[in-house]
Amino acid sequence: MARILYEAENFNKPGGTGIKTYVENLAQAARSIGFETGALLSAQRAVNGKDPLLAEIDFYDARQSTSVLQRFVHTPTRYVFGAPMGLRTTPLPRTGAVIRPDDARSAETVAFDRVHLSCRLSENARHHLVRYGRLARLRHSEQLDIFHATHAVPLYAPRAANIYTIHDIVPLRLPYTTRDNKKVFLETLREICRRADHVVTVSEHSRRDILSIVDIPEHKITNTYQSVQIPSALLSQSDDDVARLVEHVHGLQYKKYFLFVGALEPKKNVSRLIDSFAASGVSDPLVIAGGLGWDYDDAVARVDQDHFHSYRFSGDRAVRERKVRRLEYLSFPHLVGLIRGAKALLFPSLYEGFGLPVLEAMMLGTPVMTSTTSSLPEVAGDAALLVDPLDVPAMTRAIRALDSDSDLRAGLAQLGLVQAQKFSPDAYRERVRGVYRSVLGSAAVAANDREDTSSALALGNPAFAQGHVGPTPANAALAAD
Repeated sequence: MARILYEAENFNKPGGTGIKTYVENLAQAARSIGFETGALLSAQRAVNGKDPLLAEIDFYDARQSTSVLQRFVHTPTRYVFGAPMGLRTTPLPRTGAVIRPDDARSAETVAFDRVHLSCRLSENARHHLVRYGRLARLRHSEQLDIFHATHAVPLYAPRAANIYTIHDIVPLRLPYTTRDNKKVFLETLREICRRADHVVTVSEHSRRDILSIVDIPEHKITNTYQSVQIPSALLSQSDDDVARLVEHVHGLQYKKYFLFVGALEPKKNVSRLIDSFAASGVSDPLVIAGGLGWDYDDAVARVDQDHFHSYRFSGDRAVRERKVRRLEYLSFPHLVGLIRGAKALLFPSLYEGFGLPVLEAMMLGTPVMTSTTSSLPEVAGDAALLVDPLDVPAMTRAIRALDSDSDLRAGLAQLGLVQAQKFSPDAYRERVRGVYRSVLGSAAVAANDREDTSSALALGNPAFAQGHVGPTPANAALAAD
C-alpha cells in the first residue's frame, strides 16, 4: 500500500477552519483510493522522546506554551540559522491514557492512520526560507510515496513526490486584507512552484491566478475543486428536529433568520453585509457564525450597535432580541443545523479560493446570496443570487428579494441541490485520484486500488497521465518493470 503524509497543521488550530475541512476530506478521499494516510501536525514544544506518556499529555495540554529555552535559545537560533539539518518529525505516542478531544479523535480515526509531530513546523520552515531562499527539508523516519502540503508551507520531503495545495493568492491580489508577510509569501510561492512535482488548487479562478503570478508549466497545476461530506445522520434529520435545535440551542426560529458563516476579517466583507442588511429593513435577524480573524473591530462595532434590536411575542410577552447576532465557533453538527434552519445564507466575500459555506448551504437546500468575484460564481453557478460585494444597495435589494419571495427561495434551493452534485465526494475522489496518478504513474495507483479491496472505483481521468513524475519508490518499481 502506498504511503502519503499530509502536512495537516490546521488540525491543531482551535475551532473549525476551511483548510481543516479541506484536509479531512482530502485524506478521506486518499483512504478510499487505498493510500495509507499520515498527518504531520505542529507542536509548540519539542516532543519528549524519553517518556511517551508525558509526550502525549504534553501535546494535548491546553496550557501548552513556549518554554524559556524555546523563547531565548531555540527561536532566535532558528531565525538566524534556519534549519540546515532539516526539520525532524516524531510519531505522536498513543499510550491509551489520554482521553482525546473530539477534533483529535476525528483527525486520527476518520482521516488518518497515523500522526507525526514537528516542533513549530511552519514557523521554522519560514525561517529557513528567509535565511537560505529554499524549502526546508523534512527529516521523516518512514519512507513515503507522496508528501502533500495542504497549504503553502516552505517544506519538502526527500525521496518522495511533493505536492502542494495553494488555495488562493489573496495576500498578493488583496494585500490589504491579510496580515501575511507578502515578500515571504511570494518567495514561498515561487520556490514551491519551482520545486513541486505537482501543485493542486481548488478552483479554476485560483488556477488562473497562480499561473498569472508564478512561472509554472500548466500541466503541473490541477484544479480538484473541493467537497464536503455531511454524515447521513445529519442529512436525514427532520425539519422538526432542526427547528428544535436552532430554537433551544440558539434561540432562533426555523427559517426566520439569515446567516453568514466565516471569520470576521476584511476579505469577508462583513461590515458591508451588515450595512446592507440594516438598509433592507427586514424583520428577521442576521446571525454571524464564526470566530474573530483580524482587523475585526469595525465589524464587531457594527454588530454591537444599539439600534440592532427587534421584538417578538412569546405568549403575551414581548421579547427583546438582537437584530444582528454573532455566534462563536460551532461544532459541525450544530453548524449543519444552523445552515439548514436559515432562510438564506448571505456570503458576499470579496475573494475566495473556493467558498465552502456556499457549497454547504447548497447541499443542505438553503438559498444563497454570494459575490460576483473570484471563484464564487464558479461554485454557485446559476443556483444563487450573485451581487457585487462592493455594492451595498445591490446587496440590500437581494436581501429584500430573499426575504419576501418564497418562490425565489424554493427555486434557488432546488437549483442548489443540483449544483452541489458537481462537487460530490465521488467526483472529488476521482479528481484526487487523477493528481496522485500523475505523480506516481497509473500502474502504481491501479496497484494501490487492488490492494484496497474496499475500493471499487474506476481509474482516474486519463487527461492527467502526462503529469510530472516524482522520484518515489513506486516510480522506481515502474521503471524496473
